[in-house]
Amino acid sequence: MKDMAKIKLNSDGVRMLLRSEEAKKVCVAEAKKITNRLGDGYTVNSYTGKNRVNAEIFASTYQAKSANRKRNTILKALGG
Repeated sequence: MKDMAKIKLNSDGVRMLLRSEEAKKVCVAEAKKITNRLGDGYTVNSYTGKNRVNAEIFASTYQAKSANRKRNTILKALGG
């Protein structure tokens, strides 16, 4: 175990990567795949937070909100 290499990350570089438009595109694309599995009534929103980009999925119609409340449809679509 003495021969293990040590890696030091460039914190500013990692932060820039996590906040980049490319990362945002990846997050939004994955969120859209999930909303396609969910069907109508679900919306994707994205934003850049303090440390990274975020994509969120939310129920935007009464029917989708009801289904999500009763059956956790968004959580199940995420694999949880």
